[in-house]
Amino acid sequence: MTDDRLVRPQPISGFPEWLPEVRLVELHWIDQIRSAFERYGFCNVETPSVESLSVLTAKGETSQEVYTLRRLQADANASDASLGLHFDLTVPFARYVAQHLNDLVFPFKRYQIQRVWRGERPQEGRYREFTQCDIDVINIDNVPLAFDAELPRIIHEVLTSLSLPPWTININNRKVLQGFYEGLGVPDAVAVIRAVDKIDKIGADGGRQLLINAVGLTAAQADACLNLAAIKGSDRTVIDGVEALEVKSDLLAEGLAELAFVLDSLADLPAGTIVADLSIARGLDYYTGTVYEGKFVEWPDYGSICSGGRYENLAGSFVRRSLPGIGLSIGLTRIFAKLVAEGLLVTGPKSPTSVLMIVPSPEQVATAHAAAATLRSRGLNTEVYHQADKLKAQLRYASRKGIPYVWFPPFDADGTHEVKDMVTGDQVHADPAEWLPSPVPDAAGPVQLVE
Repeated sequence: MTDDRLVRPQPISGFPEWLPEVRLVELHWIDQIRSAFERYGFCNVETPSVESLSVLTAKGETSQEVYTLRRLQADANASDASLGLHFDLTVPFARYVAQHLNDLVFPFKRYQIQRVWRGERPQEGRYREFTQCDIDVINIDNVPLAFDAELPRIIHEVLTSLSLPPWTININNRKVLQGFYEGLGVPDAVAVIRAVDKIDKIGADGGRQLLINAVGLTAAQADACLNLAAIKGSDRTVIDGVEALEVKSDLLAEGLAELAFVLDSLADLPAGTIVADLSIARGLDYYTGTVYEGKFVEWPDYGSICSGGRYENLAGSFVRRSLPGIGLSIGLTRIFAKLVAEGLLVTGPKSPTSVLMIVPSPEQVATAHAAAATLRSRGLNTEVYHQADKLKAQLRYASRKGIPYVWFPPFDADGTHEVKDMVTGDQVHADPAEWLPSPVPDAAGPVQLVE
């Protein structure tokens, strides 16, 4: 006896999936991002989706985010969940560098485009499974400051190529924050940084109360911290703004010099796209210098679309060497899902096929496949219709999938090949060995935004 009950298909919250026409655009984005990274000399690596928990928890409190692994048929009393899905790409990369230390050329410039998993409550912009696009540079003993400017330049190039709604890449330096708080006489600068990192969510008044009640600052210290966080600008005026607060420390001076260097190096980029925002803190403990956070201008409460920063000893957790690094990550899924949700993503065909090869009759199957093979050998994505169906049905199939050209092999021994432009309706004689399509819009090309 068979069980005829059907399992109702339901999406799993926090695990986005796309229809083919949307996925085609996403794949094109990935190609553009990968190409940009490689233009700047970054090489690709891929680490396993699974890491040991000792690696995943080597830096920071992340245990609540990690999905651990356990076999479905494991003993209920077994305690073997020592592996987990990676929640970002930076920690696995640090492990990778330490493991292959003697085989890499430093400074080691790598990119990774992979899915990651986080066990958090799904909401807009936050997912349990999503794709990150990371670039990092790790070096022995010291990472030149030039990379602090190169990484946001690369990300700027990528975001520009995707033709997104207006965005900014906001830059700060943890040394500025920590040095300023030390100059104020604050005993726990890290606690203040964590509190300041929440200001964009709870507002200035909420931040002030948090600094006083939870961190233990005086009202004057809290106000000074908020004054610092309020400073923004695209040039050296931000340095003047900090100095006007009349707080001094050696670490603060060092951080301001580094921030000024980055701003000067990026001064040629379009005005308003690179912003020094001294409220940007990045909550993770391992950041030690320059930090980045990209935001959509039209949706200021939406999560960051890119983020990262400089870290001094993340890879050093796995080896007795000083291996500082700096990295920036694009939240591909977060950006993409927002445009889909807002109806701003214009998709193209439902297939990557450029040419549909008609099958006029069973006798023409071999001819159709031979012509298709010739077209494919010349780089044209060619699909042979699956059976000798009515011509109307085959044309309808091409139309529904958005295939721009339909190819007709000879219907008889004396016939010729013909190709039909499905947009204009024109049909002409053609040779599979020579024919070239007219330029058509790339269905999976740079995203088009609905006006």
